[in-house]
Amino acid sequence: MVIRSGFRSMAALTATAAIGLCWLAPTPDSSASSPAQVPGAGQQVSPRPGAPALPGDVSALSYVVADARTGKVLAARDAHRKLPPASTLKTLFAVTALPHLHAEDRHTVSEHELAGIGPGSSLVGVEAGHTYQVSDLWRGVFLSSGNDAVHVLASLNGGWEETAAQMQAQARRLGALDTEVVSPDGYDTPGQVSSAFDLAVFGRAGLARPDFAEYCSTASAQFPGGGGSYGIMNTNRLLSGTDGISRYPGIVGVKNGYTTNAGNTLIAAAKQGDRTLLVTLMNPQAGGGFAVYDEARTLLDWGFAAWDHVDSVGSLEPVRAKSPQRQAQIAHVAAVKPEAAADDDEPGWTLTSSAAAGIAVAGTLFLVVRRRRVVRARTERSRPTE
Repeated sequence: MVIRSGFRSMAALTATAAIGLCWLAPTPDSSASSPAQVPGAGQQVSPRPGAPALPGDVSALSYVVADARTGKVLAARDAHRKLPPASTLKTLFAVTALPHLHAEDRHTVSEHELAGIGPGSSLVGVEAGHTYQVSDLWRGVFLSSGNDAVHVLASLNGGWEETAAQMQAQARRLGALDTEVVSPDGYDTPGQVSSAFDLAVFGRAGLARPDFAEYCSTASAQFPGGGGSYGIMNTNRLLSGTDGISRYPGIVGVKNGYTTNAGNTLIAAAKQGDRTLLVTLMNPQAGGGFAVYDEARTLLDWGFAAWDHVDSVGSLEPVRAKSPQRQAQIAHVAAVKPEAAADDDEPGWTLTSSAAAGIAVAGTLFLVVRRRRVVRARTERSRPTE
């Protein structure tokens, strides 16, 4: 069974192909009140009178709460802190590779394509010698977080290293300057990092594509195998409502992740009325293995309640560089792989802002905060990466 998301149709926003930089700081149209520094490293919010208090029990090292349509950031904590992303990096993989692969195509998997999958990886059960439709493999990526499916799709996309290079270039075009891609499936690899800000950018860009939005909002499906098919369930518990976690009202995805190094990570989007809220969290420091869902629920509840009562503390949108000299400097720094092409495109509506074509980005990020060292003492549980 495939559950489709129910976004309303909305006119496309005007795309701007400009060289600029993504930033997280008070926007020019903010009210006179400055962002309040609330308890927590690098935490920002700009409340108006009557605004609900930002939750004080969120333990994630970093997070972002944003309007998915406009890119307005409602609140954030240490949003540009570079941390391992785990399988939330699969959102960037999908944004990068989806335009190049046709969902209806069929492919017979080879042993070579399944080589090099990291120990302990989450798998959907792709088998060498079996023929799969590309859309089945994408459901394996989004629902089961299958690294095996990622390996096959990356092979179809030009290969593992080529896909990583494309992802790096795509991240820069979207204005995601904190992300360094080494392993397209998000598997723990030295040097691979992202940030809550960048994950929000990737989630927003993904929701602009109808195919991405359909896959990420699918709670359960049938996957080919064993002479027939078997059921798979989305490991994003806010969407599937499993393991004692209640499904969040209006949830539309996007992607969860876990490794022992990254801890739990999550990109969550939910729609209530005509508003779609995007929350990203990285590595909660308190609670059990599912604390990331409780904290996401708390931030989603706060975001919908605070929507009309807070000013923006920043934006997922790029800011144009005004001088030719600055543009040249930014283009030079951001030029990861100029020849790599990429397309961007949520069911029923289009976001053409940060997902727009041709944005090369670099420069100073305006959310500069003092980072605190957090000492964790929790027992690591042995479970597959997600």
